[in-house]
Amino acid sequence: MGKVQEITVWASGVVQDKEARDVAQCLAAAAAKEGKFIQAFDNYVDLPDRVNVPVRKYARISDSEIEEKYLYENYNPEIVVLVEPTLVKGVDVLRGMKGGGSLIVNTSRSPEEILKFIPNKKPLKKIACVDAMEICPKAVIDFSGSEGTADATGVGIGIGAVLAGAAARVSGCVRIDSLMSEVGNPEAAKRGFDEVTIKEL
Repeated sequence: MGKVQEITVWASGVVQDKEARDVAQCLAAAAAKEGKFIQAFDNYVDLPDRVNVPVRKYARISDSEIEEKYLYENYNPEIVVLVEPTLVKGVDVLRGMKGGGSLIVNTSRSPEEILKFIPNKKPLKKIACVDAMEICPKAVIDFSGSEGTADATGVGIGIGAVLAGAAARVSGCVRIDSLMSEVGNPEAAKRGFDEVTIKEL
């Protein structure tokens, strides 16, 4: 079995559900375009979604077929994306991460500032910040794409595109051209890729 790259996206309840889902879906779709094996799904441990309750979305990317298809959580994420930056306070967003991981945060703050709130920095190789709300000022709230149904609004049209672009730059999990061809807002994805601030640890 080949190495499976696990991506966990954290968000705050119902209001960020779509944007978090879009990060996972867009990265997975870009990886599939590159011929990789993928999965992207919600975490049913966190459901039902409620306003301001932390929720997680997942993607998995592998060069070979993913054998453990029915694990419903990412137990060892290599990449963690925070749609909601305040989750660094009081939530172990790096749980299960082994050494060499990356954290991407939607915030106007610097990586150094965010790092102060993370109790266990050991597994991190990189921390990165991008102001997705400045690039796409309004988060999209839509439930049409939940539970595996078609998304009527389009995938990757808001801050999810920005964060997916930042994740592509920080981790190298997909190429930016592959990602831009899969998101509804390729300009936002490219800005996330170009404007993310990265700190190596």
